[in-house]
Amino acid sequence: MSPPPASAEDALALVRSRFAEPKLADGSPAPLHVHEFDTGYLVYPWFSESTDAAGPPRPAPPCGSKVVVVKATGETVTVPNLPTESAIALFRRQWEAQA
Repeated sequence: MSPPPASAEDALALVRSRFAEPKLADGSPAPLHVHEFDTGYLVYPWFSESTDAAGPPRPAPPCGSKVVVVKATGETVTVPNLPTESAIALFRRQWEAQA
């Protein structure tokens, strides 16, 4: 088992080592975004609206999943690709149910 993540960068490295990295339409790796919260890190891909780099990034389409890296253990937990706060709330409900 991996050590618990000490930073968002550690959480990102953990996700990259355990999951296939999503790809953009041109085949290049999609950038991954990390949202830190009190008990974990929510990691998910960002895709640009078009190939125009001037456009703002947008979250991945509503399919697939996001990954939570638990700060205390380094465990990875998948949650549906919901808006950030909804995904975190679902993770908390599932996590507390296991405890």
